Amino acid sequence: QVQLVESGGGLVQAGGSLRLSCAASGRTFSTFSSYSMGWFRQAPGKEREFVGGISWIQELTHYADPVKGRFTISRDNAKNTLYLQMNRLKPEDTAVYYCAASAVRLGVLPHDYDYWGQGTQVTVSS
Repeated sequence: QVQLVESGGGLVQAGGSLRLSCAASGRTFSTFSSYSMGWFRQAPGKEREFVGGISWIQELTHYADPVKGRFTISRDNAKNTLYLQMNRLKPEDTAVYYCAASAVRLGVLPHDYDYWGQGTQVTVSS
């Protein structure tokens, strides 16, 4: 069983910052460093959308246009943990944020990913 557990969400004012974490564990998830990891978000009434991700090889990052220059993804393979640093937050960033793991590649669609966390709520007030 693979587990991804997000944390770090909360309520923040516009212009503020939050850092989300995603801890990976599980008997079949012994090599975190071999998985590409992504962050997605889903606002009420909207589809789940790609925020950004980091590949397993060379740790290349890719971001969706709405968050470029504001969000930064990193990973600590020794701790089996993925991070999402969110700066200059906007009310439109309000959503449930999910981390996901892909054994194949860094994709931008939900079906590119094999495992998902339960999500953490981020609310940005204006």
